[in-house]
Amino acid sequence: MFTVSQAPVRDTFLPYGRQWIEDDDIEAVVKILKSDFLTTGPAILEFEEAVAHYVGAKYAVSFSNGTAALHGACFAAGIQEGDEVITTPMTFAASANCVLYQGGNPVFADIDDSTYNIDPKQIEEKITSKTKAIIPVHFTGQPAELDEIHRLAQEHNLIVIEDAAHALGASYKKKRIGGLSDMTMFSFHPVKHVTSGEGGVITTNDDVYYQKLLQFRSHGIIKDQQLMTESHGPWYYEMQSLGFNYRMTDIQAALGANQLKKIDHFLSRRKHYVSLYNEAFESRDEIRIPAQHPDGDSSWHLYIIRLQTEKMKVSRKVIYEELMKENIGVNVHYIPVHKMPYYQQLGYGKETYPVAEKLYEEILTLPLFPKMSVDDINDVITAVIKILNQYRK
Repeated sequence: MFTVSQAPVRDTFLPYGRQWIEDDDIEAVVKILKSDFLTTGPAILEFEEAVAHYVGAKYAVSFSNGTAALHGACFAAGIQEGDEVITTPMTFAASANCVLYQGGNPVFADIDDSTYNIDPKQIEEKITSKTKAIIPVHFTGQPAELDEIHRLAQEHNLIVIEDAAHALGASYKKKRIGGLSDMTMFSFHPVKHVTSGEGGVITTNDDVYYQKLLQFRSHGIIKDQQLMTESHGPWYYEMQSLGFNYRMTDIQAALGANQLKKIDHFLSRRKHYVSLYNEAFESRDEIRIPAQHPDGDSSWHLYIIRLQTEKMKVSRKVIYEELMKENIGVNVHYIPVHKMPYYQQLGYGKETYPVAEKLYEEILTLPLFPKMSVDDINDVITAVIKILNQYRK
């Protein structure tokens, strides 16, 4: 019954996210390929120091990807069988999976209906004698309410591991995300703010966590004689815990370090494009544009609109499909973790999280990445308004 008869707004497909690789990025990688070290060489430390300096943390420990980094943080935090860790259901599965990897139990707390971040009041209701940590996720790049989360953590002796996969360059109360909690994870996947291909980092100010993270990413092995139980000679090393091979390569590190030099430029473009989206959509009563908490400055990894389905003739699925026909690469972030079949098998379907579940039914992610042009943004705006006009009640 409802079809779009006009030609698509775009001739070519526009994805929701994409890396921006330039000649200097390629040159940085080629330099490593011509060097003596392709992995576990000096580029790793250079990248880690650059990340730590940028976010204002004492240490940064690189990993092969963001999920591995979260796993490392849970190991360093001492998560083990029977421990509970509170996180949000409105996130990628890794935010909860990292707890399962350590034998712990993820406990979900519902989200705030305005910011879409985990609700501190819901966290407080979930705290038990088994709770060991909180993993707040800075959803879309907007910082969670860290003051209240830190208050709860201090009151109940809990560890805070920020999942800042979306939040490189974001700040909370004018302090950059990355040095504010016990540990913070950043991701360098190609759709993130800067990329190392795949890659992740944990930042921390704690010496003990730092040493545990270093061991964990490399089989639990150490070579520092001051930390070993004995020494047979300069070749000697010890495996002191069960770790993984989660190391980042120098190739990845070199790309990531060069990309990090451009972070301010990338953030500026993202924020400009968000302002264009907001200006175009704020008067439309069929959608809600993203609300921003006054304490946070988002790094805008994602731009999410929320369909007011009661004002539409069709479902979100139809709107999604019609925008894809316009060659606009919309997406949905995320399917709530507790709705996944694996988590259902673990019994997580017994409890509902109404705010997160309703949000999932109504959201669409629009394209947002620095390499977009203003013409690309205008194409998205034109396509969205075209579809809204066609299907509004």
